[in-house]
Amino acid sequence: MARQHNINGTKVPFTAEEEAARDAEEAQAAIDKQTEADAETAKQNNKTSGKAKLKAGEALNDAEVSALFGD
Repeated sequence: MARQHNINGTKVPFTAEEEAARDAEEAQAAIDKQTEADAETAKQNNKTSGKAKLKAGEALNDAEVSALFGD
């Protein structure tokens, strides 16, 4: 079923260009969501690794320092 949008209370089907633009927006939104999730995972991993290194007396890398203490 084709997508529609509301114009002055009337449902109007998307044009081919609008459909393509909407598909691109949805694809980009999915990419952005995954990028944010990956960044959060990396931050948590750096935090965990940094804590373990601190307990072991090892040197931290910049990402671990940032994750533990902020910028």
